[in-house]
Amino acid sequence: MLARATLSRGITALRLSKNMTLYVNELASPASGSQTLASEEPKPLMLMLPWLGSRPQAVAKYCEIYFRTGFDVLVVESEVKHFLWPRWGLDHGKNLIELLQSERFVSRQLIVHAFSIGGYTFTQLLVHVSRDMQKYQSLTKRIKGQVFDSLVMGTVEMMASGLGKTVFPRLESLVKKVSMLYFGMFKQQTVDYYNTSIDVFWNTPIPAPSLFLFCENDLLSDAQTTIELIDFWRKRGINITTKKWADSTHAGHLKRHPQEYVTTLELFFYSLNVAPLKAKM
Repeated sequence: MLARATLSRGITALRLSKNMTLYVNELASPASGSQTLASEEPKPLMLMLPWLGSRPQAVAKYCEIYFRTGFDVLVVESEVKHFLWPRWGLDHGKNLIELLQSERFVSRQLIVHAFSIGGYTFTQLLVHVSRDMQKYQSLTKRIKGQVFDSLVMGTVEMMASGLGKTVFPRLESLVKKVSMLYFGMFKQQTVDYYNTSIDVFWNTPIPAPSLFLFCENDLLSDAQTTIELIDFWRKRGINITTKKWADSTHAGHLKRHPQEYVTTLELFFYSLNVAPLKAKM
């Protein structure tokens, strides 16, 4: 949850559960710059899925982009256990999809912004959708756009490396070795499940326009695999926008390339015609 000092004026934080916080944008800023009450039309909802170990101050910088544009933001955090024992991750995805189908959100247009392993959390939602397309048809239609920032792409070994780098950076090598041993011991409950989830993501049941943000020097997100996924989705008819940097930082593109990052988001969101977008980012 974002610290009070990081919240903008007019933003109210509602803790919905241990891992889910809704930031309500009480005031929208029109293009003129004067502040008025937001219209009665439901504001679009940004579903933000941060990286493991993300700090509130870092997440706040991304939330600010959407607050200025008139969004409410639902931040859904993941825990290590959701990744290490996929059944718990699937339960986490179930809780999220039920929340998005609840009365509070059922009429809201949705845009997803998933960072790093946050893409894994989103995939757990996709698994439930793929199992009952008819039940979740209205949800898939409400998702108007998807942003994937530094997705963890590649092998299980890369996933293990990512776990060490993001959660226990000082013990990265040890964590990687222990994780690989763990995955080997519980292959059916972990690796086999990851492979199934990856297949669901590649054959996503949500064909909304998507923006991929990635770089060539990211050890946790294989650029070639990302490009192959992009090509595969384009062949399926999904509208794809990409921004690739030669040199950047995993889940840190906004910090390294602030102007390019925000401009890319701005162009992408305005291409979606999601209303009401109250101001330039």
